[in-house]
Amino acid sequence: MSNTNRSGGFTLIELVMVIVILGVLAAVALPKFVNLAADAQVAATQGVAGAVSSASALNYASRKIGTAKGVAVTDCADAGALLPGGLPSGYSMGPPGFPLPIAAEATVQCAVYGPKSTTSYATLVGIL
Repeated sequence: MSNTNRSGGFTLIELVMVIVILGVLAAVALPKFVNLAADAQVAATQGVAGAVSSASALNYASRKIGTAKGVAVTDCADAGALLPGGLPSGYSMGPPGFPLPIAAEATVQCAVYGPKSTTSYATLVGIL
């Protein structure tokens, strides 16, 4: 009868294999999390553009009820007045350097420029 004392630990090969597998998983998953800040900024700019589009539709309905209600929208720069408190800090509307005129009753796409060179588009309806 042989009395072999074998401890119940892991071998060096098993430990190395686990470390290698964890390293491969980390290398695959890491790039997915690195660019989250840029994706969040794009989503924020799209959110502001969506808010401006919704505000434009509500403004159009209010303005149709009576000219004392709502805000006149004649160019892209007017869109900032549609949101309570104006556009958030770091955001601007329309092409840089010149306004894009909007005819009454016309629907146009205006650019919303956000921080870190993000851009999205809002739909505005022109109304006097």
